[in-house]
Amino acid sequence: MWNLSARPTESVHRKGRIVIRLDSSAAWALATRLVSANRDVLAAIAGVFFLLPTLAFAILVPEPQIPAGLPPREMMTLLGDAYGRAMPFLLLVSVLQITGTLTVLVVMTAHDRPTVAQAIRRGFVMTGPYLLAQLLIGLTLGGAFVLFVSLMSLTGVQALAAAAVLMIFAVMVYCGLRVMLIAPVIATENLRNPVAAIRRSWALTRGNTARIGVFLTLAGLVFFVIYGLIMMLVGVVLVLTTGGELQRALGAAVSSAITSGAMVYLTAMLAAMHHLLSGPTGPEIIATFE
Repeated sequence: MWNLSARPTESVHRKGRIVIRLDSSAAWALATRLVSANRDVLAAIAGVFFLLPTLAFAILVPEPQIPAGLPPREMMTLLGDAYGRAMPFLLLVSVLQITGTLTVLVVMTAHDRPTVAQAIRRGFVMTGPYLLAQLLIGLTLGGAFVLFVSLMSLTGVQALAAAAVLMIFAVMVYCGLRVMLIAPVIATENLRNPVAAIRRSWALTRGNTARIGVFLTLAGLVFFVIYGLIMMLVGVVLVLTTGGELQRALGAAVSSAITSGAMVYLTAMLAAMHHLLSGPTGPEIIATFE
């Protein structure tokens, strides 16, 4: 058993409060160690909750084929119909991925070292509170967006309405970063109240919005570069060796595998950020070597 209790962060006093500054290097180092310490169990969980649902969706729900020269309005109608039919499958895949994310967090952070079956059961139990928290956030931001844009549209000034859309988008990004830690809060601190989980994430991310945004953006850029290079190489090999449905299925399998690995690392990054920003009184992370 390996106790990863060190929190190499710095703190500053702001308006009478101690705000812990996120050390992105320490967060990345901790995230990679969490993945390495649990790689065998994580591979199995990622295969069930990330790889298989994504692969099944890619194979069973192919991307719509858009004829060349199709007018924009008809193209939007075609895409709307296609994604409307795919929505039930997309929702199912999303719920499974959320459950998988919470299960991975349990495996990485639980002190009682649950079995895979126990971790999965906890992940399913935690899915409800997480979905409720996301629903509350979506309704609040969506309602604010519609209300604000409607008010700006009443002025009749298109430039003002466009500026309002950009402003609301920036607010949504900011709020999204502030509630980024809802999943590790629910999984690690056993908070089942969605409102309490939102408040806890908001408190943990105070003063670190920009740092979290830069950290996730850089990680995303690295992923897209690696993903693009691998898929380009795989695409060349598949074009030369296969064709038809087999080529599409193999390409989807490689894409799903890469995406599943990225989701595991993203989850580990969330666990690491939660751990570091919780401060000395926060829950410890226990990483287990098999």
